[in-house]
Amino acid sequence: MFKGILFALLGGACITLQGVANNRISYDIGTWQAATITQLTGFILAALMLLIVRDGNWQGLRKVKPLYWFGGAFASVIIFSEVTAIQYIGVTFTVSALLIAQLCMTFVVDSNGWFGVLRQKITLPQCLGVLLMIAGVVILKL
Repeated sequence: MFKGILFALLGGACITLQGVANNRISYDIGTWQAATITQLTGFILAALMLLIVRDGNWQGLRKVKPLYWFGGAFASVIIFSEVTAIQYIGVTFTVSALLIAQLCMTFVVDSNGWFGVLRQKITLPQCLGVLLMIAGVVILKL
């Protein structure tokens, strides 16, 4: 569990750093150009890590549903949306809104069992937690 929390914290920190870096790139060359550079550098790092780690197998690729191959396309939309939001509302408010949207979407995915995840019942405490986050963001923006 501790490893999972550590990786989640690392991922969250990198999302913020990526958003800020992409925002700076987009000022100089454009938002879609920033998304392209981010995707390219991400691909290069992932390919290098694949060569170093050498885990998994390519034969399993045939088992992956074609719908799931579009995960990278989601990343392009994420980058564009995040950079554009940062320009309008700043880094703190953007990251807060992203987290709330992410939690709400996970509720939808979990409660419907989309993408093969185990169907979960959404509880009142979970809903209250999201509402408290939304209230916190509103207070933060005052």
